[in-house]
Amino acid sequence: MSGGSERTGAPFAAWIAVASAEHVRRGRAGGFMQVCHGKAAPLRRIQADDRVAYYSPTDRFGAADGLKSFTAIGTILPGEPYRFDMGGGFIPFRRDVSWWPAEEAPIQPLLDRLELTAGVRNWGYPFRFGLLPVSLRDFDLIAEAMRVAAQKAMAA
Repeated sequence: MSGGSERTGAPFAAWIAVASAEHVRRGRAGGFMQVCHGKAAPLRRIQADDRVAYYSPTDRFGAADGLKSFTAIGTILPGEPYRFDMGGGFIPFRRDVSWWPAEEAPIQPLLDRLELTAGVRNWGYPFRFGLLPVSLRDFDLIAEAMRVAAQKAMAA
């Protein structure tokens, strides 16, 4: 992957997290993110003020509905990953996020434009890891597709 964003002089890094849209909606409503089935280690790679965009391959966890869209975008808030008891013995780690007003955006129109996926036949493979760094250029393209700039302009 060219243009990774893990602290190469930039004031923040950018990431893509992966989860079903139903799980992302729960995180947006609660102001948090979870990745990799609640593991702490991936969340420790992220720092306050980093940016994150969620890619959702499906609408519902375990479904084969083929959503393949970016479903949330925001800024990581200060604080360390913390545990949260969701019941039934599942106590995943979370990070707090300030979610931006945005629209869902399908990945298909971006595949040839993103450094991460352009010219890559098996473009979905890196997404299997659940959290991956992305160039700031790619992050800006995702934000544009999600109409973040238009949302921010309307709020001004």
